[in-house]
Amino acid sequence: MPSDNMKKAFNILVFSVFCFLSPVFCFAQEDVVKIKDPEMAGEFFGMPVSMDNYRFAKAAILIFGPRWGGELRTPEEIEGRVWEDLLMSYEAFRRDVRVETKEAEDEVAKLLEAEKVDFDWKKDREAYTKWVLERVKEPAEVFENQIRHLLQLQKLRTQIIDSIVPVVTEEEAYQEYLDQYNTLGLELVQFDDLSAAEDFYKKMKNPKAWDKKGKKDPKFSQKPGFVSSQFLMDIWKIPRADVYAMLDLPENSVYKPSPVYRGYGVFRTLQKRVADKEKFNELRQSYFDQIKRKKQFGGFSDWLNAFKKDAKIKVFIGQGDQ
Repeated sequence: MPSDNMKKAFNILVFSVFCFLSPVFCFAQEDVVKIKDPEMAGEFFGMPVSMDNYRFAKAAILIFGPRWGGELRTPEEIEGRVWEDLLMSYEAFRRDVRVETKEAEDEVAKLLEAEKVDFDWKKDREAYTKWVLERVKEPAEVFENQIRHLLQLQKLRTQIIDSIVPVVTEEEAYQEYLDQYNTLGLELVQFDDLSAAEDFYKKMKNPKAWDKKGKKDPKFSQKPGFVSSQFLMDIWKIPRADVYAMLDLPENSVYKPSPVYRGYGVFRTLQKRVADKEKFNELRQSYFDQIKRKKQFGGFSDWLNAFKKDAKIKVFIGQGDQ
């Protein structure tokens, strides 16, 4: 638990960073950000989080998007990330994670380059300020503070990930190689329930039946392409045992019903590429590194979940209050 001095110091820092332009505190989304609000949005570790801080963090996400993880598709996912970012900002302060001026300036330059602006933002501040106001509807100073905020969170995340030193076994690295190198070209037909898939399988066990059906209706099946076993397991959610059983079959074989990401599939193998163990010896270290990175990312997720639990986040606002 943070001490009282820590709480006071953090509140001062948060105010100075999030409320840099205290007289004029406006953002891109008028329904999200208002003039300074004394109300509290919630708390963590027993410390209050102001509406201004909440709105600052939310606007940064809405303007710049998430800097890691998947796309935030729902209001609930956005709200969850806002509170994660606020909590991470506290931890970045506690660990004295700093963003140097050059780092922030380089990030601004990259963003402007991607937008293909026709001015030098350092030399022509008037054009830059006007562009920011027109593009994101906020003052340039707030825009830059949001960038510093997001860079600080990214530096903290990297710091935590790099501090995790997982154990990687030979078996894990080799399995990663197999999953990525073993490749299958399939076609499949999806069904909502297993009984329908089993009935179809009984009729279509002979590959010639697929050819006949394909001539009548070329769109009767789906073809994911010539893709890795990892892709079939991660994206199509085909169980590992079924993917590897199909790899063992000759090309142009029909495989029994198996679960897929939605319902069940009946499969026909079109082509395959089977991993060569000798190739693994050449690429061994890269697969050790991949497994290590995966475990580090998983370790970060575990750390963040535990940190959120310890923080005892309390949210005082509803969707209509924001």
